Formats: sequence, structure tokens, C-alpha cells
Amino acid sequence: MELDKMDENDWKYHGEGNKSLVVSHLQVCIHINSKQAFRHILNIVDYSKYVMKPLLGEKYVHSGEVVKLPLDFVRQLSLKVQQERPELRCDKVMDTFSGCGLCLPNLTQLPLHHLRDHRPPICVEIKPKCGFLPFSRHITKECKRKVCRFCMHQHYKLANGKWKRLSRYCPLDLFSGSKQRMYVALKNLLEEPQNNLKIFKGGELIFSCKDDAKQQPELNDLIQHLRPYFSHSNGLYNGHQPGKAILNEFIQVICSALLSGGDSNRSGEPRKVHLSESRPHCEASPFPRDLLRNGNHGLPKDSVLAKILQVQMLDNLDIEGIYPLYKRVEQYLEEFPKERNRLQIDGPYNESFMDKVKNCPTEDDGSVEYAVGKVHQYRVAMTAKDCSVMITFAPCEEDEEQQLKLEKPRFTYSISILDLDPKPYEGIPHQYKLDTKIVNYYLRSTQAPPPSSLYKERQECTLLFHAV
Repeated sequence: MELDKMDENDWKYHGEGNKSLVVSHLQVCIHINSKQAFRHILNIVDYSKYVMKPLLGEKYVHSGEVVKLPLDFVRQLSLKVQQERPELRCDKVMDTFSGCGLCLPNLTQLPLHHLRDHRPPICVEIKPKCGFLPFSRHITKECKRKVCRFCMHQHYKLANGKWKRLSRYCPLDLFSGSKQRMYVALKNLLEEPQNNLKIFKGGELIFSCKDDAKQQPELNDLIQHLRPYFSHSNGLYNGHQPGKAILNEFIQVICSALLSGGDSNRSGEPRKVHLSESRPHCEASPFPRDLLRNGNHGLPKDSVLAKILQVQMLDNLDIEGIYPLYKRVEQYLEEFPKERNRLQIDGPYNESFMDKVKNCPTEDDGSVEYAVGKVHQYRVAMTAKDCSVMITFAPCEEDEEQQLKLEKPRFTYSISILDLDPKPYEGIPHQYKLDTKIVNYYLRSTQAPPPSSLYKERQECTLLFHAV
């Protein structure tokens, strides 16, 4: 693409996160950074390439490349997309001065050679969040061992007006490897997507949380978009109405994609992995307790969810165990400020940084090296806890190599992991305070109210009848 011929009208608003805005073109996708400049974007690329890609797998991670953009193009593009941005994001001003961007493939599309059908690809973007309960000895509140962070955080967000309704989605169900639990998790995401689910068709957003948080997304509209992909469901199916049958098959396609990629053992079954040392279910999950013991479930070893969970579990101390180590590092840096570079607090994110993550001692020897290693592991785990998974699929013929194991219809697909920015070292105190607020609010909001003094237990009551 020739920089001097770039036209803002050839680009459209795609979405945004806390620090970045995404616009897409017919051929390329550029992720325009909103606050930081060239070095920061280069850090993102290096972190993705040298840290997250080796941990999550080459086939899932796209590192992208840094590009320089004409400032006039950036300014005009900023004006063009402003009216398309969600209201809750408009208080953040797009950077129009650095002229830097991150060029990535458009993951809502499939390579053209896969598309032999007139129906455009469907892309499902899921932000799965943390898939295990903490098991650290440093935990001070027992509820953290029983209720997952996402489910607790829902109560806090509801109280602060972030959302108008509680989501019934529980990450532990999605990461369970049980098709029943995964189905329930995905169904709950469809009913209340918040910012954890988006669906695209041919690159266009067709389903997400409404700008007005009071409004629920329209499932009937989604069903109409999906109907051409599941045409054999036009009649009644397993006793369900047609719309429910379509959503049921759609969820099964997502489940199959999330569980795909596992290697096989001698019996031909995908090898399962059980990673978590904590209890395997969350007490706040709506999944029926009596069904939890059905079968010995786990994630296929090479599946995208297993890869993400494995990286998430680098956080084996919890924020309550990490915060004292952060303070140890801070105290050391006050004494020896020049050591900040050697310890790679702010990067660079290269093989040396990766060595610190992989080779951190298992036992605390009181050294700053141990503290830095655990802090780096925590930051990497936090990236995995906040990443997104994109599943893109389209109808295909029987001879396609990469296709989901379904009877009919057949789909070719791709899976990618994105939103892999490094989490800031300076954010650890905020995470510690936020964790305390979330847990304390959850405990207060879920406590049973005291019985009213008007209706004390076993209190006798006398009725007096008066003649009329």
C-alpha cells in the first residue's frame, strides 16, 4: 500500500480496546495505537513474538508489524470513525501525532482459496477470562477458592453501573473440556455477551453487547444471519423450535473448534490434560451440581483453551502473593535504580526476558531475581487472562484439509489468539486494590440479610376479629 495515496474513506471502524483502536481495509487491517508511540508498539510486537508465541503456539499467534502512517491520513481517519465509536469509548482521544500503527491480518476473514461457497465467513470473538480458581497459600479470603474472579467481578461491575444485568457465563465451564458445561457457558454468553462475545459475518459486526447496556442483544436477528449456514434445521429438530436448533448447532460448531487441535494417543482419542490444582468448578456457575461428576473431562492437550489455561496458570501465587514481591522489587530499585534495565522491568521483550519467565526458581530464596521472575510470570499470566480467541469458519467441501469434525454441515476454520499486549509492571498495585474491592463487595452482596424484627422466628400471633 502506497502511503501517499492512503484515503480514510477506504477504511472502516472495526472496534477498540482500552489503549487501541482497530480499523479495517479490504486487504489489510491496521491497529492504530492511541497513546503510546513507536517504541511501545514495537514492544507489543516483540512481546507477542518472543514471549506469547512460544508459550501459546505459533499457529495461534500473529505478531504483526509496526508501520508508519501519514499524519494527515490519521487525523482524517480519526474524524471519520468518531461517529461509529461506542459512547463509552468516546472519552478516550485517539493519538493523531505519533503516526504509528500495528499492521495485522484481518482475522474475521479466511484466505480466499478456502472460500468455494457464496456464504461469507462467520467469525466468533470470545474473551474467555481466567479459567481456574486460585490455589495459592497466600489467599486470605476462602471465597476466592470457591468462586471464580469473573463471577465475583460481575457483582462489583453491576454496582458500579458498568452493566445492568449479571452475566451467567462462567469461564470455568468453558475451560472444563466437558461439552455439556461448554454448551451452557456459550449459551450464557449469547444471552448476555457484555464485552466477552462478538460475532462477525463477512467482516461486519452482526452481534455484540448493545451500546445501551439496558438493551439485550437481539438473538432473533442473529438466528436469521445464521440460518443459511444451517439450512437443514428449517424444520423441527429434536423437539426444539427452528431458531433454537440453529443456535444449538452454532454452539456445537464453536465447541468443536475450541476442542480441536489435540494430538492423538494410540487409541485415536485426543490426549486430555488436567492442568488446574484447584477445584474444577465455580460455586457461582449456573451449571447443575448433580451433573458435575459425569465423566472425567479435560481439554485436548494442543487445543487453544489448553494453551491459554497453561499460560494463565503461571500465576501460581495470586495477586496476594505477588504484591509483596512487587514491593521487594520496588525497594531494590529505590536503592539501585540503574538495575531496572538489567531486570527488564519495561522490556525489551526478547529471549532474555523469556528466560526470566521460564527459569524462575520454584522456591523463594529472598532474592530480587526470584521476585522479578514471579512478577514477570504474573504479568504474562495476566495477558493470557485478558486475551481473545477468534474462531472463523465457512462452509466447505469434503476434501478440505482443516475442517471441524461434524456430520453436517461441514466447515473449514481457523483459530487465532489476539489482544496479547504486555501488562504494565506499574499496574500491580492497582490489581491488588481491585482484587480486595471485588472480593469484599462480593462477600457483602451475597450475605443473607438479617431476619426482620417484625417477623421473628416462632413469634406467636393473635388475630382479633371485630363485628361489623
